[in-house]
Amino acid sequence: MGQSLNDNITLTPLQRIFNEKGDILKGLKCSDNGYAGFGEAYFSFIKKGFIKGWKKHTKMQLNIIVPSGQIKFYLLDEATKENKIIIIGNEDYSRLTVKPGVWMAFEGLDEQNMLLNIASIEHDPLEAVNEPLEKFLHYF
Repeated sequence: MGQSLNDNITLTPLQRIFNEKGDILKGLKCSDNGYAGFGEAYFSFIKKGFIKGWKKHTKMQLNIIVPSGQIKFYLLDEATKENKIIIIGNEDYSRLTVKPGVWMAFEGLDEQNMLLNIASIEHDPLEAVNEPLEKFLHYF
């Protein structure tokens, strides 16, 4: 069961199964809380010290997993103006579920960082809003 950070953001610890030949990292099942259908899955790399964002989806629900590295997420809930900083990856292997209407940026903390997003719908550039980083950094 995930930890609800508010109505629109949930952090769910995930299972990492040790295997001497290579660990197995659980991600998302259709029976999990946070699953809202499947549109597409994609990976994104972020270099250490760089920040990607700000983006807000109007329809897509995100299910973000960091299988490699460590990433800091900056989240601003448009409805409540609540801001959250969440770091996942490495020892804190979790899934971050973000509903539509939440602004997000993310920063690479390790030399190599990769996230997986299991999105509820296919990517549609018309359903997302992008803003420059400077617009929201004062919230953090």
